[in-house]
Amino acid sequence: MSAPARVSTAPALYDDARAVLRLVAAFEKRTLPKAEWTHAAHLTMGFWYAVHLPADVALEKVRAGILRLNESHGVVSTPTSGYHETITRAYMRLIGAYLAEDSEGGEWHDRANRVLERLGTRDLLFTYYTRDRLMSPAARAAWMEPDLRALP
Repeated sequence: MSAPARVSTAPALYDDARAVLRLVAAFEKRTLPKAEWTHAAHLTMGFWYAVHLPADVALEKVRAGILRLNESHGVVSTPTSGYHETITRAYMRLIGAYLAEDSEGGEWHDRANRVLERLGTRDLLFTYYTRDRLMSPAARAAWMEPDLRALP
């Protein structure tokens, strides 16, 4: 089961592959400004690692990177803020499913823009989870399966 298709009229986020590579470098060095650590940046990082690493290793790299970057920004994980395990894992699953279907290839910026076009809507996970379940402290702290429909 794939993620619902999303039609967007927003312009592409990345104009060239260098923009993606700059994001990756800043993420890994923990120099990415907090204002640039957006939903799109999270998805792009997940996509980058999913392409380059086996799924379990990619998930661990994304998780560890988010925690390190949050720490560098002074973001503390609590039951209501900071790192969110279920959101991270769910998006990594969706990215993996997208990669299994994507045969277009192309330059990094084109590929990243397609991922954002497909998975970038902020309410996508609410097609799989009720708000109460996804936003619960339990889902923030540990993986929770969806309660509306299965992830791919």
